[in-house]
Amino acid sequence: MADALALATALLACPSVTPARGPVFDVLEAALHLIGFDVERFTVGEAPDGPVENLLAVRGTGGRHLAFAGHVDVVPPGEGWTGNAFVPEVRGGLLHGRGAVDMKGAIAAFVAAAARTAPEGTLSLIITGDEEGPAVFGTRALIERMAARGIRPDLCLVGEPTSDQRFGDTVKIGRRGSVNIWIEVPGRQGHVAYPHLADNPITPLVAALAEIDALVLDTGNAWFQPSNIEITDLAVGNPATNVIPARAAARLSIRFNDLQRGDALAAQIDEIVRRHAPAAQVTARISGEAFLTKPGALSSLLSAAIEARTGVAPQLSTTGGTSDARFLSQLCPTIEFGLVNATMHKVNEAVAVEDLYALTDIYADVINRAGAG
Repeated sequence: MADALALATALLACPSVTPARGPVFDVLEAALHLIGFDVERFTVGEAPDGPVENLLAVRGTGGRHLAFAGHVDVVPPGEGWTGNAFVPEVRGGLLHGRGAVDMKGAIAAFVAAAARTAPEGTLSLIITGDEEGPAVFGTRALIERMAARGIRPDLCLVGEPTSDQRFGDTVKIGRRGSVNIWIEVPGRQGHVAYPHLADNPITPLVAALAEIDALVLDTGNAWFQPSNIEITDLAVGNPATNVIPARAAARLSIRFNDLQRGDALAAQIDEIVRRHAPAAQVTARISGEAFLTKPGALSSLLSAAIEARTGVAPQLSTTGGTSDARFLSQLCPTIEFGLVNATMHKVNEAVAVEDLYALTDIYADVINRAGAG
């Protein structure tokens, strides 16, 4: 299990659609015990967002502490696979299986890298079974457990598949924040021929959405693109042509940079909606705030390791969706680097075996450069 391909294959053979529990953690725990890690597993939460299993593994004490964070849960495989999504197979130099790049392959590479390094500082793995799901009882619960145990890393590397066109070309030093907002406007049902006896909720909702759609939140900055608001759903559910409906609803998704805050954006939307529809119900759920780990020692260390192995000078980026780095960045400088993301969440997800071994080399170099081996 000190070989990245062998461990990745064993992990992929465990069906672990989010939220993941049981066998996939058994495989990982066994591999970590073999190379000197103390492993704690715990399960938290109840339905509908749980229960969720998490794993915290630590090797060494004192010195510089490098943490590696990731997830063993995967999205459902979907239909149309050439083989079985949970029967891993190497074909044409590619290891196929759900989670190969997102992100069991990276976890296997880091464990294999840790097996090649001699203990100096402190090394830890922060692994959840709930990153692809609601992420309520996953990494946030791990952070709470770490605080209770007095564990706080100095640096954190997240193994998300950040590489874009070729392996090693992109490192994520930040991510945009995300907030989803549900709007429901009540009305009074009635006949369209007698509008004075009814109250059409569509009219104020459309007016509010038009004002929201016209907002320019910002123009971006040196590291982030402009924040944007997207209307992702508009529903009335009225099958009749001659009835004014009793309600109208909409949903918004806002992806925002570090010039904004989730709660302030939610309050801004609430104010606009209530000016048009005072009785409206506005509910916001903030998935995470934007974060940025400014270029410095950690990104330089990782970039040097990538270039030494691949000859590629990676681009530092903040593009893409959210990840659990949004939580971990509250602890210490946090960046993300992993495999090529071209097949993540797709049918026939696969990782190049060559990239898997290259990632192992890079992670081992990072551990040594960080002095946490």
